[in-house]
Amino acid sequence: MKTVKSKLALALFAAGLSFSAAAADITVAYDADPVSLDPHEQLSGGTLQLSHMVFDPLIRFNQNMEFEPRLAEKWERLNDTTVRFHLRKGVKFHSGNDFTADDVVWTFDRLKSSPDFKGIFTPLTALNKVDSHTVDIVTDGLYPLVENVATYIFAMDSKYYSGTTADGKDKAELKKNGSTFASTNLSGTGAFKIADREQGVKVEFERFADYWDKSSKGNVDKLTLVPIKEDATRVAALLSGDVDMIAPVSPNDYKRIKGNDKLDLYTMPGTRIITFQLNQKVSEPLQNVKVRQAIVHAVNNEGIAKKIMKGSGTAAGQQSPVGYAGYNADLSPRYDLNKAKALMKEAGYENGFTLTMIAPNNRYVNDEKIAQAVAAMLAKIQIKVDLQTMPKAQYWPEFDKCESGMQMIGWHPDTEDSANFTEFLAMTRNSDTGKGQYNCGHYSNTEVDKLVEAANGETDLNKRNQMLRDVEAMLYNDAAFVPLHWQDPSWAAKKSVNIQPIINGMNFPYFGDLVVN
Repeated sequence: MKTVKSKLALALFAAGLSFSAAAADITVAYDADPVSLDPHEQLSGGTLQLSHMVFDPLIRFNQNMEFEPRLAEKWERLNDTTVRFHLRKGVKFHSGNDFTADDVVWTFDRLKSSPDFKGIFTPLTALNKVDSHTVDIVTDGLYPLVENVATYIFAMDSKYYSGTTADGKDKAELKKNGSTFASTNLSGTGAFKIADREQGVKVEFERFADYWDKSSKGNVDKLTLVPIKEDATRVAALLSGDVDMIAPVSPNDYKRIKGNDKLDLYTMPGTRIITFQLNQKVSEPLQNVKVRQAIVHAVNNEGIAKKIMKGSGTAAGQQSPVGYAGYNADLSPRYDLNKAKALMKEAGYENGFTLTMIAPNNRYVNDEKIAQAVAAMLAKIQIKVDLQTMPKAQYWPEFDKCESGMQMIGWHPDTEDSANFTEFLAMTRNSDTGKGQYNCGHYSNTEVDKLVEAANGETDLNKRNQMLRDVEAMLYNDAAFVPLHWQDPSWAAKKSVNIQPIINGMNFPYFGDLVVN
């Protein structure tokens, strides 16, 4: 064996390679597999992870939430409504077709027709071809988030998806939960091609030999994705060596992973905020800002993050996580039971009141336990909570009624931007515009509304960031909601699988750059 290894080492050395650079074959266990190969069929984590593997976006976020060029080498704003993108040349699709501006225009038009994605693309009115490798994105007035939206433009192979199938169906057909050519066939520019797929069983990926990113250090030649729904089964597969990496990792399994010298556990602050809304429409006491402030001061969210989330959550004092435009470093968690009691007394509710609360029991990590803990904390300031938890299938119809005093909700902005939190969760409810669609607290502050609208038309990013920080401060002072924590994504892998450089808070590891020793 030693002789064989020595000969292999010499061969690799002669080829300018090393053991660490040799091609690797790994198996990854996720809690679910992508439901379709069509990147526009469903706006979900599974679809976006697949897209980052087999397609490429114009640009993407790095670990610091900064923009990184991908299929677009550079871009610049030409005027208030136009951003020009210069596309990378020499890029091939898996089919062998050349990547050009025509593919980006075709992809954009299809995204605008997607039920799941068209909302994100509403502010973008057109994507125009300038030449074979230049496109202009045009917006409806001033819009500062063109780059954010461009992270969703994963170029599809327009020639490959054009025409009809043998049975006469349009290859470009986009159908929700339906069997189409695009849902079962794929040609992207990404690091991996799909070699085999058994829905619900496995997806096998193999390295694309003509992948354009020659600077990538990624050396995974074959990757098999297997869905394992149960947390305990997933970690058992890693401990036994059946798989090389898993995600997510249940907080209950952190100690087992950390105690194994052959494995590494990775967590990082995520971008999904978990909160309780305070429904001022159904509970008169909640209309009093001091009562709302008392509730926020009574909830020990740092304790929840430590004891219930077991390190898989970062306690929050606001909506925006670090790295977001509106993150305000002055706004921290504020648990103070004595102050909470004093605020209740000042508000005239020293003897408390009764409040209904609803929460899911299988949507967010430890959601039911969190709700039970919050109910117990509020009892200490004489608020008697009538708690009801239910499966997510039953929860969301109940949530939409907005009939409970406190309602749990988690939110991750599709645009990775602070304004998105407020637009959906805290702006005044408006059925015509869709603003405040999930604001079941019925919180309404005209200054917040005006500032968010102004921020969405401000292209000076320094000014815009300050506006959004001011919005967070207003919500904080008004105790518009109860911030709990940002849910931290988690991964575990064999020590030979170097996942730290490829993970991010959005929970889309960039597997094309993965190095396995």
